[in-house]
Amino acid sequence: MDDRGTRNGRKAAGHEERRARRHDPQRRERILDAALDVLVADGVAGLTHRKVASRADAPLGSVTYHFASLADLRAQAFAWYVEQRSAEYEALFTEVATREDLVDVLADMVEGGPSRHRSAVLGFELHLAALRDPALRALTQQWTRASRAVLARFTGPETAARLDALLEGMIMHALLSADREPREETRAAIAQTLGPAIGSET
Repeated sequence: MDDRGTRNGRKAAGHEERRARRHDPQRRERILDAALDVLVADGVAGLTHRKVASRADAPLGSVTYHFASLADLRAQAFAWYVEQRSAEYEALFTEVATREDLVDVLADMVEGGPSRHRSAVLGFELHLAALRDPALRALTQQWTRASRAVLARFTGPETAARLDALLEGMIMHALLSADREPREETRAAIAQTLGPAIGSET
């Protein structure tokens, strides 16, 4: 093959590569997931376009194309988290049929695992950032309404609000404490907040 053929071949290959990169319908979601990973690892202060591009395996220019400012990237990443978390949260309760089932699900939520640890860290990062950002505060309110609505199906709205506050405090304690709270103590605190009026099976 002569030089011209080689150049044409490289040009065609480069064109195909660029076209393949452009045809990437999941890239925006991948960038948002990468941004959430950075928020878990480094917090809001550590979020940069470059870190997100690296984790998403995407060109830096693609990240800045979709999200021109860090504030926009942060806001959309947290909105993506709330959307996903709301669906995941509701799914946790699909098999709840009794009061004991409910207590067990909530205790599991407090004790958590790797995926729930990640979600809890993101939730607290969102709340911390929302202290200074009214747009993010609207997201925290959206999440609170959604989670309390799920709980209220089993407890009523007033108990759901108290239970939601208890869970947030217990989850934060579990994240920060070096010693795991005994499961029976966690279950007892949840049962006490549910109150004696919720003594029958749902």
